[in-house]
Amino acid sequence: MKTDKTDILTLLRNSGDYVSGQQLCDRFGVTRTAVWKVINQLKEEGYLIESVPHKGYRLAGGPGDILSESEIASRLTTKWAGRTLYYYEETGSTNTDAKRLAEAGAPHGTLVAADVQTAGKGRRGRSWQTLAGTALSFTLMIRPDFAPDKASMLTLVIALSVAEAVEETTGLRAKIKWPNDIVVNGKKICGILTEMTMTPEMNEIQYVVMGVGINVNNADPQDFLEEMRDRTTSLSIESGRRIGRALLLDSVLARFEENYETFLATLDLSGLRENYQSRLQGVGGEVRVLDPAGEYTGISQGINERGELLVVRENGEKVQVYAGEVSVRGLYGYV
Repeated sequence: MKTDKTDILTLLRNSGDYVSGQQLCDRFGVTRTAVWKVINQLKEEGYLIESVPHKGYRLAGGPGDILSESEIASRLTTKWAGRTLYYYEETGSTNTDAKRLAEAGAPHGTLVAADVQTAGKGRRGRSWQTLAGTALSFTLMIRPDFAPDKASMLTLVIALSVAEAVEETTGLRAKIKWPNDIVVNGKKICGILTEMTMTPEMNEIQYVVMGVGINVNNADPQDFLEEMRDRTTSLSIESGRRIGRALLLDSVLARFEENYETFLATLDLSGLRENYQSRLQGVGGEVRVLDPAGEYTGISQGINERGELLVVRENGEKVQVYAGEVSVRGLYGYV
């Protein structure tokens, strides 16, 4: 259940004009004193709220970037993604939180977001931490009704959604390093970890969690791990300005809703392939495939409708690379 603060902030934001104190009282069934307290709380958080006698309150502006339950909820334009929301100022891992909530019966579309993650998880067992006020860390939990062998493609669906949202929110051109790293100007700004839990019979999906970590307002390269500084950046560094994380989050969720609907129509990437491919880093270039069975190099030819990377090996053999098995690197660097 949303708080009164969330409700009042949402109404002020959507109104765009003055809303009288009596309207707020009648709408939410609270006293004028309760409204006054919420307005003051919002002002303390940095929201610019004008108060004019006989006219009421108007949201005139807000902090450049704030991440809170009220801010996220008041920004949402989605139908179902994020409508059940859990926000933590600090947590270990939003994926872990989302799986716990899923096991307790949380509905399709549940969102877990946090300002600080102390034990975030990446692919291949890597750890990932965030500093306060810098990253957008969240996990979206869904309950798909399709065969488990289709679930790996969701990683590409969410990656495309993030890339589109970055472009929509910042104007920066976002590329995808297959299958799911997002890069801007050749450096990583986002990682994604998708995890699936099946029923005990192992024949149906119980739920899928998609964890996303975006470097948003890191202003100093020293924020990143030393071994990653040469290949990691943030949206703030690349754009030269601070980015509203809640606005970016809503854009990601809205784009995912639309892309997920397209995916469900065919249960493959045929409807998204062209869009994904247009953002795919390194198509036509040399790549190194880090396969446990043996590394090899080849030329990337983009993805097929199942999301597999098509690579022509040095011997002319054309292979389909499955995302769950290997990593791919540019021959001369990260991308």
